[in-house]
Order: sequence, then C-alpha cells, then structure tokens
Amino acid sequence: MVSGAAGPGRIGVPLVHTVLLADADGDARAMMRDAMLEGTGPCDLRTVASVHELEEYIEADGPDVIAPAPALIAIDSELPGALDAVRAIKCNPDLRRIPVVVFARHPEPEDVHAAYDAGANTVIPKPVTFLALVKLIKVFTAYWLEAAALPE
Repeated sequence: MVSGAAGPGRIGVPLVHTVLLADADGDARAMMRDAMLEGTGPCDLRTVASVHELEEYIEADGPDVIAPAPALIAIDSELPGALDAVRAIKCNPDLRRIPVVVFARHPEPEDVHAAYDAGANTVIPKPVTFLALVKLIKVFTAYWLEAAALPE
C-alpha cells in the first residue's frame, strides 16, 4: 500500500513543519485549513481526499518533487482504508517514525482500540464546531509541532 520513501529526494529543508491531512470531506479539509491559519504559528498544511492520494503524496520522490515530506500525518477514521493506510505507514521502515493522528467523529471504544492496534500515535475526537476545532488545533499543534521532538 504505502511504500515510498518519506523524503530522500525532497528539495530543500522545510522552514515549517508539514502536516498531511487525509479527509474525504472537502468542507472538513477547508475547516481544518482555516482553523490552522486561525490557531497556530507557521505550519504547512497539505491535504488529500483519499488513501490513494495519501499514497501518491508519500510515495512521491525524485528531483522534480516539490511537495515536502510530512512531519505529521492526520487521517480521518471515516476515510475508506484509513486504518489500512496507518498500518502500511507504520510497517514501512522509511515512514514508521512519522506520527499518525487519527481523527474520529464519534470514537467508540472498539474504534479507538482498532486505531491504536493499527499503529496510530493518538486518536482525537473530531470537533463539531469551528470554534472547538480552532481550540483543538491550538493544543494539537502546540504539542505535535512545538513540544514534541519529531524525527527528521
């Protein structure tokens, strides 16, 4: 499934962390982008709408690639194949150190267990309102992009 390298062919060193968001809902992607602009410092949010697009983004390699390697991957649990993608990322030696966050609209205990069993680093309930999303993004980015030591 996801088998490409995370960044040997990437051009330059990113000045800000890149977050790759995989969510089929275009409104959710736009809300996340707006919330990140509202609630964080510099962050490069890249979005994809499917597991296939996620694979293409991660597998992109070579001298012509301008998409930066993600420092963090966020996946909507309702995206078809989401947990398979998490498993594939965590089984790939070139990708497994990238933290993967799973957003779940209504996380039931069995869904939370399944996400962690797949290798997710954390599961976060998806906020319903924009204000709640902005608050979450402030905490989310403060932890993952400022406090946590991320692999290069």
